[in-house]
Amino acid sequence: MPVTLNSSDADFETGFAAMLSAKREDSADVNDAVAAIIADVRARGDAVLCELTARFDRLDLTPDRLLFSQAEIADAVAQVADEDRAALGMAAERIRAYHARQVPEDASWTDPEGATLGWRWTPVSAAGLYVPGGQAAYPSSVLMNAIPARVAGVGRLVVCVPTPGGVVNPLVLLAAQLSGVDEVYRIGGAQAVAALAYGTATIRPVDKITGPGNAYVAAAKRQVFGQVGIDMIAGPSEVLIIAEGPQNPDWLALDLLAQAEHDADAQSILIVTDPALGHAVAGAVDRILPTLPRAAIAGASWRDYGTIIAVRDLDEAAALSNRIAPEHLELCVDDPEALAAKCVHAGAIFLGAHTPEAVGDYVSGPNHVLPTARSARFSSGLSVLDFLKRTTLARLTPGALAAIGPAAVRLAASEGLQAHGASVQARLATLNDRGAG
Repeated sequence: MPVTLNSSDADFETGFAAMLSAKREDSADVNDAVAAIIADVRARGDAVLCELTARFDRLDLTPDRLLFSQAEIADAVAQVADEDRAALGMAAERIRAYHARQVPEDASWTDPEGATLGWRWTPVSAAGLYVPGGQAAYPSSVLMNAIPARVAGVGRLVVCVPTPGGVVNPLVLLAAQLSGVDEVYRIGGAQAVAALAYGTATIRPVDKITGPGNAYVAAAKRQVFGQVGIDMIAGPSEVLIIAEGPQNPDWLALDLLAQAEHDADAQSILIVTDPALGHAVAGAVDRILPTLPRAAIAGASWRDYGTIIAVRDLDEAAALSNRIAPEHLELCVDDPEALAAKCVHAGAIFLGAHTPEAVGDYVSGPNHVLPTARSARFSSGLSVLDFLKRTTLARLTPGALAAIGPAAVRLAASEGLQAHGASVQARLATLNDRGAG
């Protein structure tokens, strides 16, 4: 049974705090194992990739077979049904159109002192995109990671996707093709992250790694950060639904279960202003859950982490939402825009009863790679900006240096950095000499 809370109860704060602090990830310490894998890949390269792929994915490879050939990709893509191809194509077009609007502009201006200042945006040269494999292979994640990178202008896109038992998901390869991916390798786990970060004889290193994965992938991304950039450390998925008024309980139940079926550690939360609606949704979940192919996973998630909270009004709902800072926030209320203005911490907001979070996973356009575990308080979902670097620009005329240079000399002296001040003062002295002459 899910947890039920009522903000009017005296012990509400205790129960709510317990929900916020619940640990939903595997507590096993994988850091040492991951560190050993990374060190081994750095030392022995392709040999380690082949050994670990045989051990974990039951697939024997040689270095020349790590990379999918263009013929293999073409053969796999040819298996995709026309309806699936059309759906994936629509998703790619919408994701590309949305992210194209995120591209920032360079800027340059001259200030009153005569200094020309500004910035420019340039893409990283190469990006590595990790895609889970096997039953958890998601072609939508390929689109969501690769298309923003390509829109940003990244020159080389590399995908790593494990293929347990040699089973290939044709939709994943079609998504890579539609996204303009250059290389697809059939490897996964911490070893794939290490190969992307440090390179091997076969795989050239990249500058940034993005994409979700299991605890070993997450730990590897943490450990290679600094050698390369990363997007974020993704935890179990989560949804918060705020509902008021006459809502369809089955719709809300399905939205909660859509999140729960991701993972047994996923979390689905419902906030209602009417406890009767909460009871109706709970009943709908109990009725629908046994019909799902992933009932065991969704059931464990709903049993262990599902929560229904009754509140006095929508202002209170917004305040609780901001404390939860959910990855996904659905606002099934009469005026979702007004409520959204009060919900300042969320990875993505879905406005109105006809905007289920599930459509955002595929075709609405915004990215579905989002901050989890309350990190929406300080971070954002994946975007074009994740694949761009901002470089500042400055050019001083002699007059501009004369105007602002003395302040730099003064500040350098206050920090005890003599050479800093001298490098400016030498130029100022030359300007003064010219003026005196």
